[in-house]
Amino acid sequence: MPRHLFLGIDTSNYTTSFAAVDDMAVVLGDFRQALQVRENTRGLRQSEAFFQHVQNLPALAELLFAHTSGWTAAGICVSSRPRPLVDSYMPVFLPGLGLAKSLAAALNIPWSETSHQENHIWAALSTAPGLKDDVFLALHVSGGTTDLLLVKRCESDLEIEALGTAGDLHAGQFVDRIGVALGLHFPAGPQLESLAALAGHDLQFPSVHSNGQMSFSGPESAARRAVDRAAPADIAYSVFSCVARTLEGVLLWAEKHTGCRSVLLAGGVMANRQIAGYLSERFAARLSLYSATPKLSVDNAVGAAILALRRYGPVDRCWEGNDTFES
Repeated sequence: MPRHLFLGIDTSNYTTSFAAVDDMAVVLGDFRQALQVRENTRGLRQSEAFFQHVQNLPALAELLFAHTSGWTAAGICVSSRPRPLVDSYMPVFLPGLGLAKSLAAALNIPWSETSHQENHIWAALSTAPGLKDDVFLALHVSGGTTDLLLVKRCESDLEIEALGTAGDLHAGQFVDRIGVALGLHFPAGPQLESLAALAGHDLQFPSVHSNGQMSFSGPESAARRAVDRAAPADIAYSVFSCVARTLEGVLLWAEKHTGCRSVLLAGGVMANRQIAGYLSERFAARLSLYSATPKLSVDNAVGAAILALRRYGPVDRCWEGNDTFES
C-alpha cells in the first residue's frame, strides 16, 4: 500500500515555507527560510520578498522531497492571498502558487488554494488540544495581521468572519518598529522579548480599542517618546503589556458580542510568552484559551499541508483531532 503525503506551501512577507504531512497528519517535513532584511530597515518591499521566494522555493523543495523519498504525493494546498477575502492580494504569494500548480501538473495530483490566515489557523488547531467547538473565536496577530475572528468549522474548511482588526498599525509592526528604534535587528520580536525579561517597570502605554477595533499608532508614538528617557527593557516590557491589554479588551467585547468562550491564539506575536501569559492569567476562570506551539505560531506551511489532507485524504483516516500530530 503506498504511503501518501500531502504538501503545503506558504510564501508570506518574511518566510518561505514548504511542508508535508502523512495521512494521519504527522509532519514528515517542515522546511522554512527566513527572508533577508537589510540592517536598519523595517521590512521588505514586495518586489524584494518576491525575488527571495523565487530563490528559496527550489532549495526547500529539494530538501522536502529528499526527506520524504519513497512517499507518494497525493495533494497540495498553497496560500495564495493574505486573508479569505475576494480583494485580498499580495504579489509575494505568487511564487508559491506557481510552484504548487506546476507540481500538481507534474505529479498528476489535485491542488487548491487557501489564505495565509487560514493556514495559520489550521496550524494552530493542529497543536491546540481540546478545542472541539464548532464555533470559536480566534486572534490572528502577526506583523501583517491583527484580526479578531469568529470561526466556524464546515466540513473540510473554515468559515471566517472578521469581528475586528487594527486599522492603522498591526501589533507586530508596533513591536518591530520600537525594536528597531531601540537598535535591534528587524524582525525584532524575539530580541525585544529577551530585553523585556530584564524590565522593572510597566510604563503603561495607552491601550486603544473599541467594539473589536484596535489601534497601535498612538501607543507607538508614546513608546517612541519614551526611547530617550526610559530604560530599553522597560520600553520592551511596556510594548508587550500594551498589546496584551488591547487584546484583553477586544476579547471581553467579543465574549459579550458572540457568547463564545473558546479562543484560538495564532500568529507570530502570540508566541510571545508575556502576552500569552497575561491573557491566560486574566481569563483563567472566564475563557478557554488554546495556543499553537511556538514553532507553529510563526509562519509555516503545516496548516496548508493539513488542509490538503482534509481535502484529498482518505475519508476514513482523515485527521479529526490532535492526538497523532507531531512536529
